Amino acid sequence: MNGGDDTLPGDEVPAPSSSTPNLSWQPDLALGTPDQGWSPPGPPAPGGGGYGGMGPEQPGKLPPDHLLRRFAATIAAVAVLAVVGLGGYELGNLRGTASPQTSSQAIPSPSGSSSPAASSSAIDASKLAAQVDPAVVDVTWTYQGQTSSGTGIILTSNGEVLTNNHVVAGSVQLTVQVAGSGPKYQAQVVGTDVTEDVALIQIEGGSNFHPASLGNSSDVQVGQPVVAIGNALALPGPPTVTQGAITALNRSVTATDQGSGLSENLTNMIQIDAPLEPGNSGGPLVNSAGQVIGMNTAAVTNGQTASTVGFSIPINRALSIASLIQKGEASSTIQIGPPAFLGIEAESVPSAGSGGFGSFGGYGYTPPVSSGALVTAVIPGTAASGAGLVAGDVITSFNGKSISSVGELTTAIHADKPGQSASIGWVDASGNSHSATITLGSGPAE
Repeated sequence: MNGGDDTLPGDEVPAPSSSTPNLSWQPDLALGTPDQGWSPPGPPAPGGGGYGGMGPEQPGKLPPDHLLRRFAATIAAVAVLAVVGLGGYELGNLRGTASPQTSSQAIPSPSGSSSPAASSSAIDASKLAAQVDPAVVDVTWTYQGQTSSGTGIILTSNGEVLTNNHVVAGSVQLTVQVAGSGPKYQAQVVGTDVTEDVALIQIEGGSNFHPASLGNSSDVQVGQPVVAIGNALALPGPPTVTQGAITALNRSVTATDQGSGLSENLTNMIQIDAPLEPGNSGGPLVNSAGQVIGMNTAAVTNGQTASTVGFSIPINRALSIASLIQKGEASSTIQIGPPAFLGIEAESVPSAGSGGFGSFGGYGYTPPVSSGALVTAVIPGTAASGAGLVAGDVITSFNGKSISSVGELTTAIHADKPGQSASIGWVDASGNSHSATITLGSGPAE
């Protein structure tokens, strides 16, 4: 397998002792240099050498643009099989409703029965790999020095691909390659569901792709032999193939981001003992008939590179979400197309007496107002930069609505679409009020 999992030697996390283990999202140091940050424009904070950079977020610091949320296709401890340079999460925010790309092909429905495979003790992994590999793609993206790799499953002959949300989160442009060989294609994110960890992407160019044969995950059984296929460790060449069995059904696990302390719940997962490594995220879990019955998503780490306690999203559930994305049915969890992007990192103004804030903590900086979204970094070339925002400003209004926290700003931004105009108001470090009309950009996938 050649992918962007976060399971790395030395990331020792105890194996779960109950049906709801705690999981840790690990930075994928093997696939890219950890985010070292950059110094935003503006005067240095008192007593220090400049404002803080853009390193991993701390609890409660949620950047409204997901700029720092750079996940590769890797999971660790139960960790997802894809994480590079951890940033903040945005949970429960409204998403934009950009017009979806139209498709002449419907997302296929589960077919066939997976139960006959449960009675088979033998499985020919090499034969299954030859059958399934043409429907498997390596998924890679690089953004601001971060590289993330994972896996995808081809669903339609025109190049619609199923993968994990955490494989594409943080990406601006994707590259895919079928079975680790041949031409490399550009791809775009059609939509994502951050809660269910599902994404649908579209290959640009090329035709007559080989769709995967899909099984019925409602028929799977404990003890059923399976094969896991994927872009493990982002190794060159064909996908890695490992085999094992289904060891449990309907598992619930919690993955915790060690950078932010925030967690994500994954429910009704298929548990397997086929070894998984970083980069397997988004890859197919296949039965002995060569049918995809799950999408590999997470694994427990115990200090070993490969994990024999893995978790897959049942294919029936993943396909139902992909179908909603294809139809352009946005919701509180489904984002269609790229999100609107302001271009800042921010946190809520802290309560009085908290001793500073986030990246400026320790410098004794006191925000000019008692509520709002405190800007801790501004990305050059974005709408925020063009409006004149700098670190230390506090955003107090957006499109005429008062903003009292970073969560409110996030919700307001995601209610708009890329390319839309918006009004923004803020107070600078001296207490002076400013306003501007901006055009929202197109942000990295979430």
